[in-house]
Amino acid sequence: MSNTIEKDEVKNSLNFLEQIIEDDIKSGKISKHIQTRFPPEPNGYLHIGHAKSICLNFGLAKKYNGKCNLRFDDTNPVTEDVEYVDSIKEDVRWLGFDWGNNEFYASDYFDKIYEFAVKLIKDGKAYVCDMTAEEVSNTRGTPTIPGQFSPFRNRTIDENLNLFERMKNGEFPDGAKTLRAKVDMASPNMQLRDPVMYRIKHAHHHKTGNKWCIYPMYDFAHGQSDSIEGITHSICTLEFEVHRPLYDWYIKQLDIFPSHQYEFARLNMTYTVMSKRKLLELVKGNHVNGWDDPRMPTISGMRRRGYTAEAIRNFADRIGIAKRENVIDIALLEFFVREHLNKITPRMMTVINPVKVVITNYPENQTEYLDGKNNPDDESMGTRKVPFSRELYIEADDFMEIPEKKFFRLAPGNEVRLRYAYFIKCNEIVKDENGTIKEIRCTYDPESKGGKSPDGRKVQGTLHWVSAPHAITAEARLYDRLFMSENPEDAEEGKSFVDNMNPNSLEIRNCYVEPELANLKVGEKVQFERVGYFNVDKDSTDKTLVFNRTVTLKDNWAKISGKK
Repeated sequence: MSNTIEKDEVKNSLNFLEQIIEDDIKSGKISKHIQTRFPPEPNGYLHIGHAKSICLNFGLAKKYNGKCNLRFDDTNPVTEDVEYVDSIKEDVRWLGFDWGNNEFYASDYFDKIYEFAVKLIKDGKAYVCDMTAEEVSNTRGTPTIPGQFSPFRNRTIDENLNLFERMKNGEFPDGAKTLRAKVDMASPNMQLRDPVMYRIKHAHHHKTGNKWCIYPMYDFAHGQSDSIEGITHSICTLEFEVHRPLYDWYIKQLDIFPSHQYEFARLNMTYTVMSKRKLLELVKGNHVNGWDDPRMPTISGMRRRGYTAEAIRNFADRIGIAKRENVIDIALLEFFVREHLNKITPRMMTVINPVKVVITNYPENQTEYLDGKNNPDDESMGTRKVPFSRELYIEADDFMEIPEKKFFRLAPGNEVRLRYAYFIKCNEIVKDENGTIKEIRCTYDPESKGGKSPDGRKVQGTLHWVSAPHAITAEARLYDRLFMSENPEDAEEGKSFVDNMNPNSLEIRNCYVEPELANLKVGEKVQFERVGYFNVDKDSTDKTLVFNRTVTLKDNWAKISGKK
C-alpha cells in the first residue's frame, strides 16, 4: 500500500508535460530518448519569459536523459541580426545550459523545406497566389463565415511548379506572389484557410547571404524543422495552440517524422512587458539605454543588474508549468534574487546620502583598522579590515534633529552603535548659513570597541558608516520598476504602454564606499549593509566605480505604491 501511495504522490507532483513524457515512455511511443528544442527568433534579445522556456526545454531533456537543440528560427532576414544570435547564445549559456553540438538554424534546412513545398505542389496541396496581403486578408472570412477561394487556387500543377521556381529565381518583386497551402477555406480555425507558406523577400540573410529571395513562413518552417531534427516534444506557448492543426497537417501531408506540438502558458509578470515589439520600441525610442538596460526584463538586462542565473532558474521552477494563463507578481522573482544573493554576497558599507560625523574626543590623524565580517551567516567568507577615523560619513536618514517617537538612530543626546566600531553620542550640530546640517559632532566611548557595551548598557540603533579620509567616491544607480502600473499595457484611451513608464525608475547618486570595494571587478556582487544588493556595472572605469542596485533588502514597493 505504501509503495502505491508513494508512486501516486510522485505522479501527482509531475507537471502535465512531464506526465505526457512519462506516458510516452511507458507506452513505447518514444523508443530512444526525448528530443526537445529551444527555437528563438534572432530578432531581439531574450527576456524572462524566454528564460522560463529555456529552463523547461533543457530541464526536461536533462531529467529524461534526452537532448535539447538550440535552433534559431531565422526565416525573416529583414528583422534578424548576428548581434541577436550572439546575445541569445550568451544568455542560454549564462543560465547554465549547454546544447553541445546541437546548434541549428532553420536556414540549415532551406533546401529541404523548399523540396517539401515542391512535393505539396506536385500533390495538388499548394498553389502560387498573386493576391496582395490585403486581398488575402479581405477574403479570409470570419470564424463563422467561410473565406473566399483565391482566383489562382485552381492553377495547374505545372503552372504552380513553374511560378514557384521563378519566385525562387528572383523574377518577381516583393509581395508579387506567395505560395499558399490548399487546406480548407471554410475551417473555423482561421490558420487553416489556405495559409501562406512562402513569401518573396529580396533581403540579405545573415547565414545564407543572397542565395534565397523566398523565405518560408514560421508555420511551414517550424514543424518541418522539428521533424528533420526528430523532435519528440515540440513545446510552445499557448498562443500557438491554434497553429497546431496546421503543424499536424503539414507533417501528415509530407509523411515525415511525426513531431508533435504541446502548449503551455507563457509567463506574464506584473510591472513588465514581454512583447519583443514593445521592448524594441523602448530601445528604439530611447526610453531605456539599450537592450541590456538593467530596468529591462531581458536576460542581459537582468544579468547586468545583478540577478543570478540560479535565482532565475529557481524562480522558473517555483512558478511551474501550467495550461492556463496567469500573472506572476514580480516580487516573487525579486524574492528568489534576494534569497540567493543573501547566501553568496559579502557585506560592505557604503553611504549614499551622506552627512559628516566628527568624533571630537577621537585622536586627530589616527586610523584604526577594525574587523568586519564579510557575511555573518557564512563564516567561511572571512573578515576584512575596515578603517576608522575621527571623521566619518553616515546616512542622513540615520539622524534626526527632533526625533520622532520610536526613532532609535542618532539624535541630540542619543547614543548609537557604529557597526564593528564604537558607541557614539551626539553632542552638537553644525549648520551652514542656510540651516542645512553641515556636520554632527559626537563623542565616542573608547571602552565599547567592536560595538560591545562595556557596562551592560543597551543601545538600540546600529548604523553603517564610512571613514571620510578613506572613503572612495562611487556612483550608485538606484533602479526601480520600469512601469508604475501592474499591467503596463492597460493604458488609458489615446495613450500607450510607454505612458505608464515610471519617471523615477532610475536615480543616480554619488556615494561613499569603504576602500575594500575598490577591489571588486565588473559583475561582482555585494550587499551594501542596510541599503540593498548591488553589483559593479560595466560602465565602471579606473577612476569611478559604478554600482547597480539589484534589489532592495526588503520588498518596500507594496508600501510605496499603496499596493496591499
